[in-house]
Amino acid sequence: MKIKTLPVVIAAIAVLGLGLTAHRLAVAHGNVTPQAVDTHELKPLGEEWLSANPYKGDATAIRIGSSAFNQNCARCHGLEAVSGGIAPDLRRLPTDEATDEYFQGSVRRGKVRNGNVYMPPFEGTLNQEAIWALRSYIVSRHTEDD
Repeated sequence: MKIKTLPVVIAAIAVLGLGLTAHRLAVAHGNVTPQAVDTHELKPLGEEWLSANPYKGDATAIRIGSSAFNQNCARCHGLEAVSGGIAPDLRRLPTDEATDEYFQGSVRRGKVRNGNVYMPPFEGTLNQEAIWALRSYIVSRHTEDD
């Protein structure tokens, strides 16, 4: 009799474990406090927002963007920009200038739908240099693979 109940116990533990993991994923998408990024090594861009990434391919910007991503984005968009399904996989964003402009606007203003915050606004916390460094990092991770 005990041998027959073992698979049931194992199945119950597995279901409980999946439930806790799903709960952690849901909580991970909750409140995110934007973290400032040190951009002193980058060429200053001024107050007026650019529509295209001036740091595309810049190794220093990519390094700073990697750090910024891990501090501010990885929680939802995945480590090394590999999404686990909570938020879009940013590596699949097009690398053109139109997407540069869309990206900087999205990061600055965040994503809110029907009163629900899906991504916090980073304007005021991340300067223009940090946002373009993030974009440089994400472009460096670009993939079209599924």
